[in-house]
Amino acid sequence: MPLSLPEVKRVAWLARLEITEAEAAAAQGHLNEIFKLIEQMQSVDTERVTPMAHGQDVAQRLREDRVTETDQHALYQGIAPQVEDGLYLVPKVIE
Repeated sequence: MPLSLPEVKRVAWLARLEITEAEAAAAQGHLNEIFKLIEQMQSVDTERVTPMAHGQDVAQRLREDRVTETDQHALYQGIAPQVEDGLYLVPKVIE
């Protein structure tokens, strides 16, 4: 579905773009070429194509899920201004 020149001008107006008559004609040509390409791509039969998560057959290297740091909970709680039952207390900011 090709765009007409008034439609291109309207889109430019909605986008708050100031374009000349020549720029509108050039944009019309570019946009119509894009629409032709989209129509061409939509005409391809993709019924038997399996959806893929990635364009290449790659696998992510995974590492072993294990704890590598020591528990410093008590250290951080010791320097906090207010703590109660292992939780940090903060001032109420929303009434």
